[in-house]
This record gives sequence, C-alpha cells and structure tokens, in this order.
Amino acid sequence: MSESISIKQTIVVRARPDVLYRLALDPRRRAGWDPNVASGAYEGSEGRLANGALARYKFSRRLLGLSFTVKYGQLQAPQRGGWESVRHVGPLEKLTQGWTFKPMPGGTEVTLSLNARVRFGWVRQPVERSLHNMVATTLLELQRQVDAQGAQMLEDMGREMQERQKAEQKAAREAAKAARRRK
Repeated sequence: MSESISIKQTIVVRARPDVLYRLALDPRRRAGWDPNVASGAYEGSEGRLANGALARYKFSRRLLGLSFTVKYGQLQAPQRGGWESVRHVGPLEKLTQGWTFKPMPGGTEVTLSLNARVRFGWVRQPVERSLHNMVATTLLELQRQVDAQGAQMLEDMGREMQERQKAEQKAAREAAKAARRRK
C-alpha cells in the first residue's frame, strides 16, 4: 500500500520571476546552486526547457545519491513550472515538484510544492523528514544564490568607495604637506 506525502513551502525572494524561473527549473543551473542536486542535465538533443522535455537528475549523497529521469510539464514562463519522475525514485513510486513565482512589490513570492508516493509504509517517516529538509534547504539556497549576486555587487561598490576615500585622503595630505613647505 502506497502512502502520499505532500509538502508546500513559500518564501519571498528579492529577484524577478524570470530569473528565479530559470534558476529553479533549468537542470544545469539547478545543479550549480542546489546542494541537494549533485548533477542535472537534459536528455536528448534539444537541451532546452519545454513541456515534455526529459531531464536526468542525481541527488546528493545525503539523499542516497539517487538518479532519476523527470518529464517537465505545466511550464508557463515565468509564473510556474514543474516536473514529475518517469519511473520510481528509490523508495518513492512517484516524485513531483512544482514551482510558482508570484511577483510582488520588492521581489517574488516563490512556492515550492513536492508530492511523493512512498512504496513501503515503514519508510514513510524518514523519507518525509528528508523531503521536508530538502524543500527547506532548496528554498534557502535559492534565496542565497540570488542575494549572493546583489551582495557581491554591494561589496564591490563598498570596496570602490573605500579606495576613492583613501585616494582623496592621500591627496588632502599631499596638499597639506605642500602648503606647509611653502610657508
């Protein structure tokens, strides 16, 4: 008898929906920032995000390193999209993931929903715990990934400002020194 697990979490991220859409749904980009995904790639020659496209994901070692194939569906850029597993994923009969991106002032409301059907009842509790952890870390890392770009820009601007202030201070010292010499 299979048991279902449904998880839905929402977070507000300071970024445009189209940027988040590509980061979350493109398997190659997802593997770059999500610690739960060890690798991700399109299957076949097309290699682009479209309804019916197949992709191959591999979870990280702490999620047992499971490899599985997914089929994309319900893609409506940049509002929503998702995928479902083609075959079973370890102890799961089916695994589906859906993303919604709702623009709002100051950012985007991102909702990640995960549905799974467990093949064996005795493994439901630990699997559900792992999936909850996976959803939470994925959303937090998405926020970090987007904010990292903004944080880097602010850091660079701060460094430039410091350099400019040092140059101005040095010029002021040189001018004061020259004024003292003239007296």
